[in-house]
Amino acid sequence: MIEHGERVLLLGPSGSGKSTLLAAMAGLLARSGAGEAEGTLQLDGTAGVVFQDPESQLVLARAGDDVAFGLENTGIPASEIWSRVDTALSAVGFPYGRDRSTAALSGGEKQRLAIAGALALRPNVLLLDEPTANLDPLGAQLVRGALRRVLANRTCVMVEHRIAEALDLIDRVVVIAAGGGVIADGTPERVFREQGTALAAAGIWVPGPPPVAPPRRGAPSNAIVVEARDLTFAYPGSTVSALTGVSVILRSGRTVALVGANGSGKSTLALLIGGLLRPSRGAVRDAGGADLARLRARALILRVGSVFQDPEHQFVTGRVVDELTIGPLRAGRAPLEARRLANDLLERMGLAALGAANPFTLSGGEKRRLSVATALATAPGALILDEPTFAQDRRTYGEILALLADFRDRGGALCFASHDPFLVDALADERLTLLAGRTQ
Repeated sequence: MIEHGERVLLLGPSGSGKSTLLAAMAGLLARSGAGEAEGTLQLDGTAGVVFQDPESQLVLARAGDDVAFGLENTGIPASEIWSRVDTALSAVGFPYGRDRSTAALSGGEKQRLAIAGALALRPNVLLLDEPTANLDPLGAQLVRGALRRVLANRTCVMVEHRIAEALDLIDRVVVIAAGGGVIADGTPERVFREQGTALAAAGIWVPGPPPVAPPRRGAPSNAIVVEARDLTFAYPGSTVSALTGVSVILRSGRTVALVGANGSGKSTLALLIGGLLRPSRGAVRDAGGADLARLRARALILRVGSVFQDPEHQFVTGRVVDELTIGPLRAGRAPLEARRLANDLLERMGLAALGAANPFTLSGGEKRRLSVATALATAPGALILDEPTFAQDRRTYGEILALLADFRDRGGALCFASHDPFLVDALADERLTLLAGRTQ
């Protein structure tokens, strides 16, 4: 039971069903088809929901139209719609006007737009799944400020891993266990004081420092693995370059963190470094001088492994275990060796029980871990990751840290784009800051 006006923080380990519970609260789980459902739902008025993946709820080509879509479908008078759209876009710090193409937005900008769409509805109940996960610090601050203003006299259920920043937004904590059941319920002060240590041991985020990376083993060789020089890139149909004159060198045993605000070009740079986009000027070459953007897939995966911002964009099979074996097999590994490697990564990533599952049915955190594991499985010389710790619980966050540190210490060149300051502090030897597609 959640009373009117309560603001609840929903916690639990990755895969425990937090996102599914929010979907159920929003009335989005069908009573027929795959799966089983029981129980009743009584909702106090209307609900606005922000999904873990913002792309799943953006439906129109222009930003303003997308925010207006919900208002039009709920019968808001036409004379009110655009003022409510503009107010919502301003509240979340959306950096463009109504006419901005949704296809041209970064992941964090899409997240702000999805939140604006929910806020514009002025719902009685707000259901928020990791609302600040892909936002830069300023964007996250703006969103939290907007939520503080709109949550007065509204009910809210929020899933969030940035616990410290969310505490002043909530008045109740509910912790659910993997497999079902509530294991803690009460005020934040009481839950974290009485059960904080046990919750952290179970892999659940609590206030305090995150897991730390293991100590570095040995000294890096600093040999050049990938060298990107003078990269400039514009997306088709755009008159503005996403990147202009950016250079970066990845070295054996060292880590480069790509940092900067949403829309600054981090994800574009990650795709270019990984050989997945061809620059309009400049080139990305390996230690032997090969142009990565011109290599065939079989040759590229031995040099660079990439983890996309949206993990679903890189799944190509119908089973989790097959996602982990396909890369090593194409790289020339024997089937038994590929399966052994896959099983080891499944165990370390907490996915051992899901080997036969379809990758697209996993939770957001499980999808992210699978995408990281698939890149590691081919043992490339360099690893390029976009937001690798998104949607992780405390235990799986620590495991990803350990795996990335091990890759680095074995001589791999590591590069990641992230808004996670703890990850940057834990692993980065060098920080490359981007602003409007240029280095700072």
